[in-house]
Amino acid sequence: MSSSPPVRAVVRALDLLQALNRQAVSTLDVLHAQTGMPKPTLVRLLQTFESRGIVKHAPQHGAYFLTSGVRSLSSGYHSEPMIVEAAAPLMDALTLRVKWPTAVAMLDDSAMVVRYSTIPLSPLAMRHSTINFRLSLVSRALGRAYLAFCPTDQQEALLTGIRQSPQPEDEAVRDRDALQHVLEKVHDAGYALRDPTVVPATNTLAVPVFDTHGVAATLGMTFFSSTLRPEQAVERYLADLQAVASQVSGRLKELQAA
Repeated sequence: MSSSPPVRAVVRALDLLQALNRQAVSTLDVLHAQTGMPKPTLVRLLQTFESRGIVKHAPQHGAYFLTSGVRSLSSGYHSEPMIVEAAAPLMDALTLRVKWPTAVAMLDDSAMVVRYSTIPLSPLAMRHSTINFRLSLVSRALGRAYLAFCPTDQQEALLTGIRQSPQPEDEAVRDRDALQHVLEKVHDAGYALRDPTVVPATNTLAVPVFDTHGVAATLGMTFFSSTLRPEQAVERYLADLQAVASQVSGRLKELQAA
């Protein structure tokens, strides 16, 4: 019995699902580059996925991401799209209200990686995008917020790995006493700030996001150093940032329990 050729439409749909899995948020340009499919074809497939509840379109970002509905396929749904699904609308609403851009980052090896950002909604952003940026655990606010709230054994393992890093921003790991003091302050205060010597033009205020297993991600708001002193940012925006982080945590736990 001779084998039949594969159904082209099915192959394309599977290729697109695999491409959507490669990053937490995908633009049409990225999907076109990864799959080679014409953009009109991609749009039709994405609209079909959206109608079935497995993809969501964020028009203001020109981007797409998987939703929890993809779990019905028994594969392809992991923590990164879950974080984005839980956090994106809350982060968007916060930036529309306070104007400063926010970002959510997750641990990847021995650094934090930005998985979603509201830069496209912010009139106060210095960059066009930070999605997939890798950030130091010891000098960046998003990294410090994770490191200060993760379990002690994980913290030790991460610091051991960072000691092998050649990145200048990871040099703070060499002075263990000073770093431990910073992390204790972060844990006691409930928030982290970036090392002021790293990109002095801006700073970031960051807080942890928890799921059923512990700290799952960190949420940060970036502001101009010339506009706000760190203590002013804390006074004006910490409560808002913590409220969003708490809501994201609640959504994550609901998604994990579903």
